[in-house]
Amino acid sequence: MLRAVAILVLSIFGGPIYADTLQTSAGPVRVTAVVQGLDTPWAIGILPGGGLLVTERDGDLLFVSQGKATRVSGVPKVEVNGQGGLLDVTVARDFAQSREVFLTFSKPQSGGAGTAVAVARLSDSGAQLENVRVIFEAVPGGSTGRHFGSRVVEAQDGTLFVTIGDRGDRPTAQDRSNHMGTVIRINRDGSVPADNPFVGQADIRPEIWSYGHRNPQGAGLDRQGRLWISEHGASGGDEVNLVRAGRNYGWPVISYGVHYSGQKIGEGTSKPGMEQPEFYWDPSIAPSGLLVYSGKLWPEWRGDIFVGSLKFDYIARLEGSPLREVEQIKGPETERVRDIVEAPDGSIWFISVGQGAVYQMIPSG
Repeated sequence: MLRAVAILVLSIFGGPIYADTLQTSAGPVRVTAVVQGLDTPWAIGILPGGGLLVTERDGDLLFVSQGKATRVSGVPKVEVNGQGGLLDVTVARDFAQSREVFLTFSKPQSGGAGTAVAVARLSDSGAQLENVRVIFEAVPGGSTGRHFGSRVVEAQDGTLFVTIGDRGDRPTAQDRSNHMGTVIRINRDGSVPADNPFVGQADIRPEIWSYGHRNPQGAGLDRQGRLWISEHGASGGDEVNLVRAGRNYGWPVISYGVHYSGQKIGEGTSKPGMEQPEFYWDPSIAPSGLLVYSGKLWPEWRGDIFVGSLKFDYIARLEGSPLREVEQIKGPETERVRDIVEAPDGSIWFISVGQGAVYQMIPSG
């Protein structure tokens, strides 16, 4: 059962309003608690017409609407181990007709668990997942609880991008005979798009779109439909990458960080045939959640990239070419920001793991 009383549904869903004002480059913004009392929340999906879905890493999917939080039944079994569990949730673009949602999670497998993707129909009441199908699972599985990724993004053509970490086994990110350390691209039924870059090539998984990634935990599309990701480095070297088909992003051969022991990683910071990040942080900020903003409520932020920091408790805003961090949006609410998304009205919503809460950000006044 849901934790009685612990989960509070607030503000726009009919509860009392708890709001703070933060100063930003676009003027003051109001940050309002929408849901509180969550246990290790990981992702949010905003539903058309109001309401939202929230994942908790221990396996609960919550449907929040009209002042109530309901635990959704029918969620696939997850392997809760370290960073693994129930992870991302993405609402299908045609949800108003299909009521479909996509989930990523650590799926129990022989010898451990692997990043998997499921699609299901959310019942009209919001209380149940129906016709649940696992459409992809990364192989091979791994026994560690590290580096599952994992975001799922619906591309403009209806295919799905999914980010998968290296599971703590660094060399696998350069081995395309497995899915570790990759971004994959699949159709909504789990089949492989015919125009994927490695289709038909021997000993390469055809789902792979790009490789050489460490642990991408943020992903979003820009106005051109291009995929951007944020990924954890080791000690230093967190990256923002513009993901292109067939490209090698270098891990663990090149990096701007070092191992936690202080030892050098790989061969340096560059190598022919390997992509450079659009931006990197040193020291690491532990990035998770990435949004490319439309500009609907804040025109001056159109096209800017927002990334949550788990380590330093702020939302980074990046802009320009070359890309650079130009602002840190910070307050008590931005404690360990795990996910960040844009609602249809242009408001920005984010998860604070430290606060166990979902917040909405809108212009103040």
